Amino acid sequence: MSDDDNSPISAREAKRLFAGLKSAPALVLAVSGGPDSVALMWLAARWQRSLARGPRLLVITVDHGLRPEAAREAREVKRLADGLGLPHRTLRWRGAKPKTGLPAAAREARYRLLADAARAAGASHVLIAHTRDDQAETVLMRLVRGSGLAGLSAMARLTARDGVILARPLLDVPKAQLIATLKRAKIGFADDPTNRDTDFTRPRLRALLPQLAAEGGDARTLVRLAARLARANAAVEVMVDGAERFLQLRARGDAPQATGRSFEASSFAVLPEEVRLRLLLRAVNAFGHEGPAELGKVETLMAALDEAMLAGRMAAGRAGANGRPVLKQTLAGALISLAGGRIHIAPAPARRRKES
Repeated sequence: MSDDDNSPISAREAKRLFAGLKSAPALVLAVSGGPDSVALMWLAARWQRSLARGPRLLVITVDHGLRPEAAREAREVKRLADGLGLPHRTLRWRGAKPKTGLPAAAREARYRLLADAARAAGASHVLIAHTRDDQAETVLMRLVRGSGLAGLSAMARLTARDGVILARPLLDVPKAQLIATLKRAKIGFADDPTNRDTDFTRPRLRALLPQLAAEGGDARTLVRLAARLARANAAVEVMVDGAERFLQLRARGDAPQATGRSFEASSFAVLPEEVRLRLLLRAVNAFGHEGPAELGKVETLMAALDEAMLAGRMAAGRAGANGRPVLKQTLAGALISLAGGRIHIAPAPARRRKES
């Protein structure tokens, strides 16, 4: 992209942004009406027209039913889409809204509705208008929450979800460039007041960015940090893949498990701590039935396993192994046990409902 954060995006730059998507059969554009997503729609429409045979584009606006202005903003997006020759649909998040965790719940609902629409339209990708500014804010949010290496890698350019790919072609583009692009094209956009509502975490952290920038921690620096951590995270994932194969080879000759995963405790114990942690996380998420496990809880589980393995070795040295579980606990719907020198992870029995 241009080094000038306030310069409009040229046709040549836009072509580079969307280059990897030109062979897609169809693309869904997630457009809320704000400057980022309206710019995404305008740039994608211009790029599509430049191709001899480009993908079909479908514009989707999700109305969460949280602001009275949302319906009017959806109609304005439809007007803009019509002017660009693009079909448009508004999808609504219906049902009761949670009293806590509303931004996260709204985001999940939006992605679910967008993925459903993409599959129905035969689209391979949903294009999301996340910018460099959004990426910097995400790094900051996860930093203050104490996220691990994977979390601090922030948003990926491409993410598989519900049978489609979420693509973020503007992830290296500053918001100021998108606004400059719309101003040159004389295209209006909506202003969402929730972006400044300090009842939510992201706007509060956004307000800190100018102070961080004065100390050298601007958006470019935070995004560079995320990219470097993503590179390190990818390397660790390769190590975890190798460790998984190593443990499978060590398990040859064992009786196969119908459902679950089993590790030889002594082989597991010699692996690096981060690798062991991710192996546990993978297994718990694979066989649990209560959603993704929290990193902190997996760290607590691993500490308990380490302590139990040490206790088990000491007991075996004194009296010989008796096969009884040294540890047995549940996490995220998975049952984790240590018995007979092996770590077992399997689905936990369904919780009994309390009698009223």
